[in-house]
Amino acid sequence: MPYLLLTLTILFWSGNFVLGRGVNDIIPPVSLAFWRWVGAFIVLLPFAIRPLLRDWKQIRDHLAIMTVLAVLSVTFFNTFIYVSLQSTPVANTVLVNAMTPVFIVFVSWIGFRDRINRIQGIGIAISLSGLLWMLSRGKVTALLSTRFSAGDLWTLSAAMSWALYTVLLRKRPSGVHPVAFLATTIGIGIVFLIPPYLWELQTGARFGLTPATLSSIAYVAVFPSVLSFLFWNRSVGIVGANKAGVFVYLMPVFSIALAYVLLGEVLQAYHLFGFILIFGGICLTTTARFPFYRPMGPTDESL
Repeated sequence: MPYLLLTLTILFWSGNFVLGRGVNDIIPPVSLAFWRWVGAFIVLLPFAIRPLLRDWKQIRDHLAIMTVLAVLSVTFFNTFIYVSLQSTPVANTVLVNAMTPVFIVFVSWIGFRDRINRIQGIGIAISLSGLLWMLSRGKVTALLSTRFSAGDLWTLSAAMSWALYTVLLRKRPSGVHPVAFLATTIGIGIVFLIPPYLWELQTGARFGLTPATLSSIAYVAVFPSVLSFLFWNRSVGIVGANKAGVFVYLMPVFSIALAYVLLGEVLQAYHLFGFILIFGGICLTTTARFPFYRPMGPTDESL
């Protein structure tokens, strides 16, 4: 079940990348991030009121770590991605962001001395090689001429922010209901988004209320926000940060597939070979055991 949830999470996030690039000329990046989370909070609040009241004492006692998690995930990650998509194609953003599993393993080792076994290391390397194969379009020498733009640096910052969030999830209060946890992090994240949103408004950036903008905000508010975060948080609590992180390698796969279906882009042979490597690496990493990781507890097993 957690692997299905992780797959759906990455599918929804892939749609978020494609949409973020598609509306970059009609919705400013910070505005998209701000109204995305306001919409997600409105959708989630009716389901969160009861667990919020029940778990309020634990939330208040762990407000510091909740704030850190909110800023890393809600305030930073998606805003950085939308800013990067203003100047960088979806493919570049998705491929650079796919380095997140490497950052997760690194942060886990630095912060908690987590270890991976040899098979899991090989699995990560195989998935990474599939990613690099697609990045180079089947020509490894092309990697030497790859140039990173300011948008790529924004994406790298987003990837590191998400890696920190994923690793620090083990510090969240285990007794807080997942819906209450998500509602709290969204609420805190929105507060920290207000200053950059007001700054963007002062620069004259605006968007009109059209069917295109409203439907775009509705999608990012429900699927990549509420559902994906619930799915991700639950899955990380069950399988651990390192195993969950490997699923980010599916993002280029889904993004290219969406481009093929929705935009009519041609699927190349190097894509297929890259898919095989990515899926093979995920299978190795997720079937091997992580002896250092223990699940959060029964509270994290149910939504």
